[in-house]
Amino acid sequence: MPTKPCLIYAHRGANTEAMENTGLAFDKALAYAIDGIETDVQLSRDEINVLWHDRTLEKLGFADKRIDDFNYQMLKSLGDPVSDSESIMTLKAFLDAYRTRCRLLIEVKNRDWEQPSRHQTKIRQTLELIGNNTDQHVLVSSFNLDSLVYAHHYQANAPLIYNFTPEQSISDLQQTLTMHPFLYGFCFPIETLQHDMIDLLRKQNKLIAVYTCNSDKEINQALAWNVDILISDDPHKALMLRDSS
Repeated sequence: MPTKPCLIYAHRGANTEAMENTGLAFDKALAYAIDGIETDVQLSRDEINVLWHDRTLEKLGFADKRIDDFNYQMLKSLGDPVSDSESIMTLKAFLDAYRTRCRLLIEVKNRDWEQPSRHQTKIRQTLELIGNNTDQHVLVSSFNLDSLVYAHHYQANAPLIYNFTPEQSISDLQQTLTMHPFLYGFCFPIETLQHDMIDLLRKQNKLIAVYTCNSDKEINQALAWNVDILISDDPHKALMLRDSS
């Protein structure tokens, strides 16, 4: 489990200072001595794991297109409209560049329109690219529980984090813990995390992460609860509040 104090992760890098999930955003985040980076993985049409969060490519000027409408070389050529030097990064390039510089949390975005086979391909490739991870320096998360079950069967020792939605409650948590004890931890929206959830997870020695803590109130609440990982769009503020407490 991560050491205390609470670890601060930059949400898609320093995404308020550069286009999210790009090398520039990650480098700017690391200038603040953060503990980790959270990023998102999707699959190109030719089955390359790439970093992208949104359901569409609207941020690149293609509101009616998705990542899986393009091969990777086509995606790479689209680039960042703000910076000619930035383009969509592969997961491999990200791991090569950053896994020795900080902790990583990789969220696998398995979409409802995709075939299950593509979900599984994305999971397999993510775990294979991460490779040796005995120190659990790289965590893998998803909102798709079936994908995490598949990941566990594929690589039993992978540290897997289940992302909760705002609609899920402590009864959902209890059921998930009973049915899937292999889960390494859970990531909650800060506005719905409750004391009884924390107590339950602490008793079972599970990692607790929260997203996305941006206001002073949200950050201070996460710090007061002593969560393991705090994910923020403003990692500099989160670091200052943590280190001054």
